Amino acid sequence: MELFSHKYGYKPFRTVMQVRSVDEDLRNSLWNVVHIFYLSSLEPSFNLKASANEKMGILCIFLWRDYFKKPIDTIPGLCANVIRSLRDYFFSCEWYEVYDFLQFLASIDFDAENGKKFKELCNSMLKRELAGYRFIGDVIAPITSDEEIAEIEEALTVKDSLKPINIHLQSALSLLSDKESPDYRNSIKESISAIETICKLITKNKKASLSEAMKVITSRIELHPGLQEAFLKLYGYTSDAEGIRHSLMDKPDLDFEDAKFMLVTCSAFVNYLKVKATKAKNKLEAG
Repeated sequence: MELFSHKYGYKPFRTVMQVRSVDEDLRNSLWNVVHIFYLSSLEPSFNLKASANEKMGILCIFLWRDYFKKPIDTIPGLCANVIRSLRDYFFSCEWYEVYDFLQFLASIDFDAENGKKFKELCNSMLKRELAGYRFIGDVIAPITSDEEIAEIEEALTVKDSLKPINIHLQSALSLLSDKESPDYRNSIKESISAIETICKLITKNKKASLSEAMKVITSRIELHPGLQEAFLKLYGYTSDAEGIRHSLMDKPDLDFEDAKFMLVTCSAFVNYLKVKATKAKNKLEAG
């Protein structure tokens, strides 16, 4: 909903994506999501071990043991003190630790439906506050377009026979989304490997090069020659003497935009080939 103050220019819209920061509005919004899903149903005056707080008691063991890496016997006994401790951390931690905390919570939620809704509401707040990150699966990644997210998530949703493709794309996403030391070079390599893999699965030839597999694919399914040529050239960019894969390129001039483009483009091409192959009644079976 557009507010009166925004509509008539009394209060400006945010126009810059929050990429290496989390402002007060965003932090408050994300804390509210945490509170709604994990804290609002607690009985603050009860001991954490009380049956009413059983789920939070288990979550706290994981948080203290694996996230904070503190002795679990330092977990406050009273539920109100647990809430205060988590709140103090959330509002004092670094911007990237906000995302670490959210991602960790999502990863340990043993209620799949609750975890799904938690990530959806987080994404809603991230979008509203123009944050440059979204939950994609269980990973918070720097992907800012709804269309881009849709392409990647569709590509990640594959049958067991196509699991190798998922592994490459998930690796590309993880390398891209590492907030402290993103590895754009290897993210690009993993993205293009997803294309190699689906082409080999379609042709049922694990040893085929991408160009060889493309020739077979175009003989089986309708693939525009221009699109085929474009992907072969893109593959060449990552493979030739001046490309990403060349072992002598210690510090290639790559950044977030390059890796994101490759991940989104390769995800879209995977989705495209899956549909085309299905229509041509190809069986995409690994091995």
